Amino acid sequence: MQLELEGRRALVLSSSRGLGLGVAEALAAEGADVAICGRNGERLEAAAAAITARGGGRAVAIRADLSELNYSSRVVAEATGRLGGIDILVNNSGGPPPGTAYAIDQAQLHQHFAQMVAKLIEVTGLVLPAMRQRRWGRVLTIASSGVVQPIPNLALSNTLRAALIGWSKTLSAEVAADGVCVNVLLPGRIATDRVDELDEAAARRTGKSIDEIRTQSRATIPSGRYGEVREFASVAAFLCSGPASYVNGSVVRCDGGAIRSI
Repeated sequence: MQLELEGRRALVLSSSRGLGLGVAEALAAEGADVAICGRNGERLEAAAAAITARGGGRAVAIRADLSELNYSSRVVAEATGRLGGIDILVNNSGGPPPGTAYAIDQAQLHQHFAQMVAKLIEVTGLVLPAMRQRRWGRVLTIASSGVVQPIPNLALSNTLRAALIGWSKTLSAEVAADGVCVNVLLPGRIATDRVDELDEAAARRTGKSIDEIRTQSRATIPSGRYGEVREFASVAAFLCSGPASYVNGSVVRCDGGAIRSI
């Protein structure tokens, strides 16, 4: 299938590693030019150089921290300037620390809401006018399977990422007639540094070994394994593509069947 991404321009937030980087790599492999961003400038530059060297689309690096007050305007302005515009926005952010629902700290709640919800909404608001004017655009938000089936001890993530679902669904109906598709992609247990950190935290909390934790996790996944970043990124690339023009307002799972609800 031809994804019709040659010459498209994509901004992928929080993309110096993990799922964000994987999505940027997949888009570039299909011919899109990508702007990747994150806090670690050295890692970003190395990743951008590697993407460009593989051929397909080129990559540019934008060093930025979601905690910055002017994050949204600066990132959008720089990505627009260096790519010539933004046709595709992939909303992504790091996850908050583990913890229970009854012990959510109010300061942490406000801090992570600003970074994981408010900033993504603000960035989207800045790129949408040009997409609507061109009558073509894709907004894909990476959330978590916890918005459908809450993950124990990830109360803050379950709470904040769920807010993005209602926002995305509402937005999708407002911009669909202008050729802009707005969707959400939910990762399950994908082998990333973030999942390693969560497994390590679970091991410390329960007194079990990492291997025991991973064996237990795999047992809850019908596929019997953790997913690979490339598998997740392939789904993301399709949702950002030309042929996905009638997929709008959807929440798509890439979880090996881990979520048991219909």
